[in-house]
Amino acid sequence: MVETIKDTKNQALKSTNSDNTKSTDVSARKKALLLGRMLGLSSSEDYRPSSASIDERALQRSQIQARQYQSNLETIYKIAISQTPSDTTGTDLDPDWAHQFFQLAEQIHNRKMQELWGRILASEIASPGNFSLRTLSTLKQLTHKEAQVLEKALSMSVLVNNENKFKLIIGFKHAGGLGQIFKKATQTNIGLSQFGLPYSNILTLIEAGILHRSELETGLLSSKKPINFALSKIKLKLTPKSGQLFFNYYRFTPVGDELAQLIHFNTDTNYIKALKAIFAQDFKID
Repeated sequence: MVETIKDTKNQALKSTNSDNTKSTDVSARKKALLLGRMLGLSSSEDYRPSSASIDERALQRSQIQARQYQSNLETIYKIAISQTPSDTTGTDLDPDWAHQFFQLAEQIHNRKMQELWGRILASEIASPGNFSLRTLSTLKQLTHKEAQVLEKALSMSVLVNNENKFKLIIGFKHAGGLGQIFKKATQTNIGLSQFGLPYSNILTLIEAGILHRSELETGLLSSKKPINFALSKIKLKLTPKSGQLFFNYYRFTPVGDELAQLIHFNTDTNYIKALKAIFAQDFKID
């Protein structure tokens, strides 16, 4: 069985290395056989899995894993060094935090995710206490795709007035009120899915512990007091046309707030235009 895996695997490697064959063209079976490298089933100059005992194959797998973990840590460390300022007084990391960090970070293989971990380490050396162990545990569970979902959500989130916590505004309501006895409360939704954030992605962030599960509402907004929105580098000032309006939004969890410090994002200009159009009927926009 091991010999068969080895022979087929060598064929897969030859096929993969062929000038006329792209990695995307490799069959699912060959892709599966290539995973044998992680299990110590790949031959090398001084190692043949077909003639090795299961203990020897386990040792080979352990050595392969250790090398990969070491490589991951060294990559993250180099990124951290490149991000650490030389004109700022550094601090000693909390030993327990550092131990947990390196234990988790060694298992981060994706280059983009390694960049996030490198920025965390650099940040903690310069100014400790920004990233909790709970946030590290959550980040370790995030795939690169899920990190992209978070990036998209942040690009559509706002800082309201002088707050430093992001809100993901999903719409607003008109509560009716005096003089509108026969008018029911109306809901206006922003429609985030048309800009790349469907409800399934919101659920992904909720399940990851990045967004709170429940939708929240602001209190009634004063028609005499404008609301300042900051979306990335774009500023909007909204003044309600009546005193019967309030926003619906999702709030980021403490873990989400910490992760927001890591993600580089830009707000889609088409989203800003749509946002202005949606708010225009019930808000004065400056």
